[in-house]
Amino acid sequence: MTETADQLLELMGAPGSPYTRKMIAYLRYRRIRYAVHWGTGQRAPEGYPVPKVRLLPTFYFPEGDNGLEAVVDSTPIIRRLEREYPDRATIPVDPVLAFLAYLIEDYADEWGTKQMFHYRWAHRADAENAGPLLAYWANPSMAEAEMEALAANFAQRQIDRLYVVGSNEVTAATIEASYERLLAILDGLIEAQGYVLGERPSSADFALYGQLTQLVQVEPTSSAIAAKNAPRVRAWIDRMEDLSGLSVDESNWLNRESAGETLGPLLAEIGRVYAPFLLANAQAAMSGEQGFETEIDGRAWTQPTFPYQAKCLHWIREEFAALPADDQKAAADILAGTGCEALPG
Repeated sequence: MTETADQLLELMGAPGSPYTRKMIAYLRYRRIRYAVHWGTGQRAPEGYPVPKVRLLPTFYFPEGDNGLEAVVDSTPIIRRLEREYPDRATIPVDPVLAFLAYLIEDYADEWGTKQMFHYRWAHRADAENAGPLLAYWANPSMAEAEMEALAANFAQRQIDRLYVVGSNEVTAATIEASYERLLAILDGLIEAQGYVLGERPSSADFALYGQLTQLVQVEPTSSAIAAKNAPRVRAWIDRMEDLSGLSVDESNWLNRESAGETLGPLLAEIGRVYAPFLLANAQAAMSGEQGFETEIDGRAWTQPTFPYQAKCLHWIREEFAALPADDQKAAADILAGTGCEALPG
């Protein structure tokens, strides 16, 4: 362990934030000591710094003499923690598998949130369920009348923002079909080996877990689909919450020779929905367009341009470009024919 091992890592998060759930489960598995400040992201705990962009979770890393630095964005935070805490890593040593972990994590974080946000706010029963929960997650002691006003206001604001993540009447069927396929794909991976990249969890598992905590545990419509069609995945989510007792070693990772066959269905799903979105969104961002239309999974897709997700494509390409030439070829061979082959550029 490094000298950081005995430090208490603090973060602010919320139970309804899939990225908070992703990171808490990750910290438990890594056996990193942590303390959570439950909040809304609108304000930091008293005396704590405020990040440039207010997102959950917000991590407070030690900086200077008794100072703290507020940091957001779960993917780079995981990479930082992988460097600072070497035990029980979630990034495979094999560079090709590490690239695949990055790609799948990005898909879960960015396409999975479309599924989560859609199911939470596009259906009336789900929105009526989420509003009070979000209010009480922020403050369980809140008076009922205050909760009702806050829940109604917050729900309407989020419903009005559905278009931002691409959830609308045109795209709804594509989002919902992708969720059902993901459940079936994960069911097969879990049955075969326990986790996405082998017999131990990777950063990709925690990213999928984060979104699915909401989709299979909180939102009534998507939870009912999981209960009916994927009870194995529902049970897996419960176990993923705390893997601090799981014993692992390096032999538990997939080998790159079998990765293409094992991960083929998941990579094909990423290539089916997320890759065409990323490419169209990046082109729109590059052209300065405020929105774009494309085709995903044989259906029309329309939404506003999302600048952050244009950066996601750039970062995927950076990860691929950083691979040695032989590893680039091996990764490209695995992606070939999945629909993901255009992502590395």
